[in-house]
Amino acid sequence: MKTTMTGIRWLCLLLAGLAAGQIAAQERVVESDTHRFEEVAEGVWHVMGTGAVHTMSNAMVLVGEFDALVVDSHVTPAAARALIDSIPAVTDKPVRYLVNSHYHFDHAHGNQAFPEGVEIIGHEFTRAKLNGDIGNVLEENTFRSFSDPVPTLVAQLEEQAANENDPRLRAELEERHRVQSDYMNAIQEVVPTPPNITLDRKMTLFQVVAGGSREIQLHHFGRAHTGGDVVIFLPQERVVFTGDMMLPGLAYMGDGHVDEWPAALEGLKTLDFDIWLPGHGPVMRSREPIDNFQAYLGDLWTAAAEMYENDVPASEAAATIDMTAHAGNFPQIQGPGVDPRAINRIYQLLESR
Repeated sequence: MKTTMTGIRWLCLLLAGLAAGQIAAQERVVESDTHRFEEVAEGVWHVMGTGAVHTMSNAMVLVGEFDALVVDSHVTPAAARALIDSIPAVTDKPVRYLVNSHYHFDHAHGNQAFPEGVEIIGHEFTRAKLNGDIGNVLEENTFRSFSDPVPTLVAQLEEQAANENDPRLRAELEERHRVQSDYMNAIQEVVPTPPNITLDRKMTLFQVVAGGSREIQLHHFGRAHTGGDVVIFLPQERVVFTGDMMLPGLAYMGDGHVDEWPAALEGLKTLDFDIWLPGHGPVMRSREPIDNFQAYLGDLWTAAAEMYENDVPASEAAATIDMTAHAGNFPQIQGPGVDPRAINRIYQLLESR
């Protein structure tokens, strides 16, 4: 068969068009009033709030032929209901499973809003925390340190809006006040709701999709951000949802196992993925931040342990530890000093030994 240059050009254009179409499909964005859905692979949606409702954390939605799976339920039942009401923007399939990446309030306090019959999956530690077997999550420092300041913020926003003369800025402040007021009221509704299906190290689900099935691996690589972090890995799509075990910036460490965290991240690095979806922040396509965060964790542990051995009070250590050598990778580092909750946690771990 004779092949002409015109034919070759046509074939190249066709292939380029198909490739562009695939990229466009993978980057499809759909918005509801409260949520923004970005399709990173067919039927795999990275979900962020639009700001109309205080969601605080990201979610993921996996759409199959007959059902959908959701990862993380946001910060309150009200935020979870907004997510549930928004899912029809991308699918009419019912939600069958909800997976908790970990127990923290901003990822799991929407659990109770999911309809009866939705199975909730999480690590054994996540169940123990949300079930009240290990403390009361509503009274612990992590929840209180983020939630207790909300009434003060609401009052400040109300005062700022009342004193603002610029109509545009006043409208922005009034909208922020509305969102935070709704959040403040929604906190009162929370009833911690634990997973009813648990895993220790690994669980695999298979979701029916067009032409076959989607493999959904749930991995616990060890203690890290909490005692029960789970990452959700899609080997065919080469996508992983990391929760707060790995973020684009520095993660909260108030319940972390800072000395064990780098090893858990080594487990994450064994997975063959191109895209990772963090519990906060945008879609990520570079694996380099994992190495950077491991280095930060190692240096922080060493610095804090030295302070502890020298009987330096935790508050003084938090104010003076200098992590500016990592500022190039973490721009939020503006000078010496780290989150006191991280140092208190490291001291707690050291004391327990």
